[in-house]
Amino acid sequence: MIMLSSDWVFPENLTKNDMNYKITYNNGQSFCVPLPASKSITNRMLIIQALSGEKGCLQNIAKCDDTDAMLKAFSDYDNGQNLINIGAAGTAMRFLTAYFALKAEREITLDGSERMRQRPIKELVDTLKACGADIEYISINNKKNNTCPPLKIKGKQLKAETIEINGNISSQYISAIMMISPYLKGGAKIKIIGESVSRPYIEMTASLMNKFGAKVTLKDSKIIIEEGKYSNVNITVESDWSAASYWYEIKSIIPNLEIVLMGLNKCSDQGDSRIAEYFTKLGVTTTFTEKGVALGYDETKVTDTLTIDLADQPDLAQTFAVTACLKGIPFKITGLSTLKIKETDRMAALISELAKLGYRITEVDNSSLIWDGSTIPTNKKIEIETYKDHRMAMAFAPAAKFLPDLTILDAGVVSKSYPEYWKHLQKIGFKMEE
Repeated sequence: MIMLSSDWVFPENLTKNDMNYKITYNNGQSFCVPLPASKSITNRMLIIQALSGEKGCLQNIAKCDDTDAMLKAFSDYDNGQNLINIGAAGTAMRFLTAYFALKAEREITLDGSERMRQRPIKELVDTLKACGADIEYISINNKKNNTCPPLKIKGKQLKAETIEINGNISSQYISAIMMISPYLKGGAKIKIIGESVSRPYIEMTASLMNKFGAKVTLKDSKIIIEEGKYSNVNITVESDWSAASYWYEIKSIIPNLEIVLMGLNKCSDQGDSRIAEYFTKLGVTTTFTEKGVALGYDETKVTDTLTIDLADQPDLAQTFAVTACLKGIPFKITGLSTLKIKETDRMAALISELAKLGYRITEVDNSSLIWDGSTIPTNKKIEIETYKDHRMAMAFAPAAKFLPDLTILDAGVVSKSYPEYWKHLQKIGFKMEE
């Protein structure tokens, strides 16, 4: 049973709106931005609380498609349904695969959208099987799908003295294993093989687990988790630093706007909080005040070329690539190997859509994006494909400041993480026309 604050209501179907937005910009005004809550923290808290079996209260949880998918999955399961469909919510697929593998009550089928059926999950499934899990891939259209959902899961007690898992595919696999580990017989010793991507997300998981009463020790490539259980905790979710990144982008390209971001923690478990440091290279300064994070601008801090490693913050890739292009700053962004298995192949999507804006971006070694400042001819009328990826829509929308005939296709995809994004853009002078 999941216990939420009293003001929570299940959102309506947030993905139903497939409108296209033509976006223009007029002079804006100051805005205190009520950022959405962190879905990364929320989704971890929901799994932890569900495992606890106790009724702690979660305040200010994220109100978005991904959280909705997680909550619906728990609700459907509690109501006796054996087919659980999480749509396009990748985090939910990974976390729930581990969760249901541990639930010994019955057999369930875990499925998702067509894109989800193309996203490999073999590394996580193999690791869970090594712990004794009973998981099978389900045939689709008489064709065996050997690495992707849907999955048939028979929950049972799991055990593993030592768990080895590759760190270079997805930190969510590691987080999924970590969160169920207190309920493994004897706990778990997890060894991460190779360099781990998105390391801050692993650290976030450990921090939240400890707050809920688990005993987690994280040192280098080893994670030790004692057998035990989670406690009843009342906790408030902080605002989302990845959502804040789009406002850093806006401040960088429209310096005269006065922007204050609400609900961000200075000492945050979120790896994306590094934007406060990274964006100084693009002129944006960060000041923590009683009202929130006040964004400033210092032209003298703007770099001639941008070199940045986003291995720990891959969700910021689109924001930095678009911002640097709009400011005419050549860049090399590394650490992007995980972008190919996101909502879309984000590397290919960035190259394609930035070309529409006139920027010739190249991919190197499946892990880096480079722009040397070269440009290509463009059309006056530009339509940005979002590829069912919320971050494509949000990163490209501010380009309307310079492109009066810009259209964002399938603009409703922002509901995955930031449903109020378009409404908030209107507050600072952007106009949307369907």
